[in-house]
Amino acid sequence: MVSTSTAQVARIRELFQPTLTFLGYELYDLTLTGTGGHTTLRVRIDRPEGVTLADCERVSKSLGALLDTADPLPTRYDLEVSSPGAERPLRNLDEYRRFVGQRANVRYRVGESEQVAEGRLTAVSDQMIELQLGEGKHQRTAAIPLADVLAARLAIDLSRH
Repeated sequence: MVSTSTAQVARIRELFQPTLTFLGYELYDLTLTGTGGHTTLRVRIDRPEGVTLADCERVSKSLGALLDTADPLPTRYDLEVSSPGAERPLRNLDEYRRFVGQRANVRYRVGESEQVAEGRLTAVSDQMIELQLGEGKHQRTAAIPLADVLAARLAIDLSRH
């Protein structure tokens, strides 16, 4: 049996998708939280050129109007629209490919243990990612099988600020 919350999220996702696509955004994530008759609907949006505060406001107005019309939530709610953030998780091959050249933090399996590597994502294939670790003479490349990756996220690149 599907929980009410899961079913609501699926309905809301279906409701939002055409509008977000029309406006040029991807629905990165959608969550419903809260108890006691008050719900928070968190919507994270994305697009290749990134998301600004003005984008979040524009989407919030559009989705708010949709929610007012369709009324899919039985309780009071707050709508929060944001971007995935500077240290967003990398969840699939498309996201790895999109962020080649960016710094990434990767936690992965090595035998029975785990390691963490942080460096510039330099290459992505269907089976492997490569990170450039270190700088100058200390630079080296780490090839990490995708099957061993436990978690990966973008990392803030302090050298570019």
